[in-house]
Amino acid sequence: MKRLPLTLAVCALGSGLGVLAAQEGPARPSPSPRAVSPSPNARPAPPASPTPPVASHQRPPVAPSMAPIRPEDAAKILYSVGFVLGREAAGFALTPAEAEQVTKGFADSLAGTNPQFPLETYGPQIQSFAQARQARKAEVEKEKGRAYLEQAARESGAVRAASGLVFVEKAKGTGPLAKSTDTVKVNYQGTLVDGKVFDSTQGRGPAEFPLSGVIPCWTEGLQKLAVGGKGKLVCPSSIAYGDAGRPGIPGGATLVFDVELLAITPAAPAPALSATPRPAPRPSVGAAPRARPSARPTKPSPPPQ
Repeated sequence: MKRLPLTLAVCALGSGLGVLAAQEGPARPSPSPRAVSPSPNARPAPPASPTPPVASHQRPPVAPSMAPIRPEDAAKILYSVGFVLGREAAGFALTPAEAEQVTKGFADSLAGTNPQFPLETYGPQIQSFAQARQARKAEVEKEKGRAYLEQAARESGAVRAASGLVFVEKAKGTGPLAKSTDTVKVNYQGTLVDGKVFDSTQGRGPAEFPLSGVIPCWTEGLQKLAVGGKGKLVCPSSIAYGDAGRPGIPGGATLVFDVELLAITPAAPAPALSATPRPAPRPSVGAAPRARPSARPTKPSPPPQ
């Protein structure tokens, strides 16, 4: 169980988990921000339809009482803490030797001893260290993605767009084509290039969202499908989740989506502008009259000396 002290040590040192915090949020395409390469320090965009706040005259719901923790479950809970933190700290890509250094720092902090190295010097560098490791991991993922994209582009019927998207139509639809302004209803499954599923509508029902509010790969790719059609979207990271990634999606990862377009809802048309010109406003009854020009000519100013 080395992962527990490793990840807790990262937290105890004020670690670079702030870099990975930018990856919080669902991996589903519907609430994804449209930024192609988000900053590692950027906060995630809020969901498209956040829960409305409780009105001032209403009392918030009372949280249910916490069930007592059984002593025999404590070790399992602590293991779960370590596993979750280890997954979040994966961006550091530590070697076994580096993990030992982190474990030493954790043990010293827990024992209350003085740090072996001045934290005011090395502590502020944790963020940069995490960013560099994250960038290195993202480049490895991009290299795997490039090979997969080349293979996908050679599939029968594949079309490669200038953005890098590879689109393969699996079944032709009979309805209208989707537009970027439409709201779409879809079934889909998202996988990494190794086949690992990171998201799917299977078991929870179709997803529905505005096509203008998803990752660029979806906005572009879904417009190639007609209602009732099925297709595969192979999305390089530049039009997916960028170098930051998401939980379950490594930074720089190429993603594969199998999509079925079930229905579209066109955007409501903008209200038409009236062609009748508005009359000029009348002056109010009590308005002061405009000043008339004086009948007397003004004397010219004397020339400068």
